[in-house]
Amino acid sequence: MDNHISEADGNGKIDLNGQLSPVAYSLKVRKGTGQSFEINVRLMASRDWLLQRGFASDAVLISASGARIPVYHPGGALNTGDSLAVELIARDDSCVSTDDIVRKYPEFNSGSHKLDGF
Repeated sequence: MDNHISEADGNGKIDLNGQLSPVAYSLKVRKGTGQSFEINVRLMASRDWLLQRGFASDAVLISASGARIPVYHPGGALNTGDSLAVELIARDDSCVSTDDIVRKYPEFNSGSHKLDGF
């Protein structure tokens, strides 16, 4: 059974060792276990930008709401042989209500992405 609820896109910043760069990201909400929700976060970052700033395997996404979300490269450490665009992901299961989701991810409070009535 697919527990998919909604998807949205946002713009924020990636923080790596105190250095910031604008980044677009996508969000998917699924019903989790019990009362929780699972928000999957995905963004693409420049391999060279990451390597030049000492990327090991994780960084921080600063979302539109200002929330700091740890993101990581699922393939582990990067090297110059990796793709120019690197996928970074996170899974957030800290939200237990749609109000929590909208507070942390305001991208879900507009247009067709609204979570009202769920």
